[in-house]
Amino acid sequence: MSDPKPFVFEPSAEAKRTAPATERNRDAITHVLKGYLPAQGTVLEIASGTGEHIVHFAAQFQHLAWQPSDSDPLALASIAAWRAESGGENLLAPVEVDAAADWKVPDISAILCINMVHISPWEATKGLMRNAGRLLPKGGVLYVYGPFRQQNRPTAPSNEEFDRNLKSRNSQWGLRFVEDVAQEASLHALHLDQIIEMPANNLSLLFRA
Repeated sequence: MSDPKPFVFEPSAEAKRTAPATERNRDAITHVLKGYLPAQGTVLEIASGTGEHIVHFAAQFQHLAWQPSDSDPLALASIAAWRAESGGENLLAPVEVDAAADWKVPDISAILCINMVHISPWEATKGLMRNAGRLLPKGGVLYVYGPFRQQNRPTAPSNEEFDRNLKSRNSQWGLRFVEDVAQEASLHALHLDQIIEMPANNLSLLFRA
């Protein structure tokens, strides 16, 4: 296990990346988070991507510190650029974290993971659950968002097409069953507390330690 690596960069507008889905779903996610985030502490986001989500959340929940992370250097540069532009004092510098590896990130009160599970190997989800079970305090929340399958329930045609597209790009990607994710979580003393239907056939999964 190694210390997370702080990302050093020169602020640059060219580094900023955008994900159109962020603007469409960030308010719906914020609404859910209002009922589950702790009163104080640090929220770690795994696979922060462009950084747009965490910049928005840091502005909405200023009583919390927000720790972005990613394993992709281009993502880390984008997060850092968005952070420099936002100027939010409660938004920490991004750190390099591989979801599948063991993390060393102290004093975490909650964990977020948005749109990672379906575009990463299963090992990343296993790492997410293993580390969340180890790092979260008793009663702490792991929030996971994205498109999922559910047993004995039909999958939306758009999600079926999305799943085929993902698997054509990488055989290790694809929509996961909620039940499989929950089973993996249970191996690390995390229980699925809520499943919340979200716009565009996505789900919010709320796990508690």
